[in-house]
Amino acid sequence: MFLSFAVGAALAFSLVAPPGPMNAVIAEESVARGWTAGFRAGLGAFVADAVFCVLAFSGAATVARSPNVRAVTALVGGFVMFYLAYLAVREARSEAAVVEESRGFSKALVVGLTNPYQIAWWLTAGVALVHPSSVELLGRSFSAGGAEVLVGFFAGIGVWITAFPALLVHAEGRVRGFEKGVGYASAVVLVVFGVVFVYYATTL
Repeated sequence: MFLSFAVGAALAFSLVAPPGPMNAVIAEESVARGWTAGFRAGLGAFVADAVFCVLAFSGAATVARSPNVRAVTALVGGFVMFYLAYLAVREARSEAAVVEESRGFSKALVVGLTNPYQIAWWLTAGVALVHPSSVELLGRSFSAGGAEVLVGFFAGIGVWITAFPALLVHAEGRVRGFEKGVGYASAVVLVVFGVVFVYYATTL
């Protein structure tokens, strides 16, 4: 049981820990508005993965295998990245941005649902995650999918969206100019991924 749970958590970190547009949104919200806003953005990512999980269970996720569907999704995602980059720069330049209402949840949700890499993950590792299979490791047999792995997976996401904003808020309180730096860095990450997404859409 514990091994299956750990496998699920490891899969979660393989999806959420690498630098990317989702973490850029969480980082920007965390340093601009505090831990609660960063955590709320993380919940947007959590819900996006929950939606893909349900689709994978139902078999509807296979629709995303269509090149046309993936191209449209990637193109929309690319332009979403550009818009979020614009917002990140605007907020980094504006002292009043910190008092604006957080839209991190909706931003992260849209990023998650239109991210071609996240979709590809759910079409590969995600499908294996929701359909149990037996795997031999270190002389022991354990489930590589199913309820225990799924619990570990979403628990891993929960740990990340709790700890990552907390670390950023802690750093923001100790490093002068950290907020603006994260804002501009987030904008750069979002623009880069926006370009990648649009290129991906045009080459399918």
